[in-house]
Amino acid sequence: MLKSDKWIKEHSQLGGLIDPAVNSIKCKGVLSYGVSSYGYDVRLGNTFKLFNCSKTNNAIVDPKNVAQGVFRTIKSDSALLIPPRGTVLGHSVETIDVPKNVTGIVFPKSTYVRCGLEVSQTVLEAGWKGQITLCLINHTDFPLKVYVGEGIAQVLFFEGAEECETSYADREGKYQGEKGI
Repeated sequence: MLKSDKWIKEHSQLGGLIDPAVNSIKCKGVLSYGVSSYGYDVRLGNTFKLFNCSKTNNAIVDPKNVAQGVFRTIKSDSALLIPPRGTVLGHSVETIDVPKNVTGIVFPKSTYVRCGLEVSQTVLEAGWKGQITLCLINHTDFPLKVYVGEGIAQVLFFEGAEECETSYADREGKYQGEKGI
């Protein structure tokens, strides 16, 4: 069952489901973030990993063994320009603590989609806790600006009828407790 704003607010109080939680949509002069009707719009953090083009021209990016130097780290307190056709890793400001009977799915915000930005969809498994690593892909031939501390993606939460038998935490998944990227 898809979870409502009331459920999200109740489960975010006192550092529960989302920390820090904003219990209503904030949108005056910014890309919206906070509790929405059936989800939560997360904000973009201030640390990014860009593919280091000079190092990757003849390299293979292997997800089982990512070579040192493939990415370069950039910090910004305001915004980041994603190069044309570029891919950047970012992270959410919020830490999400998913209960054992809930799964979250991360979707891109339509404001960014309409500008050519893809925020890759991902699943937040039952029992996972951490800041969300976000893959941001600029599909345009122009630099694309993303804003630190403003809404970047929406998480929808789905509750199962019972707790899962083996959660992400139980399996000691490699991204458990992730801070930043």
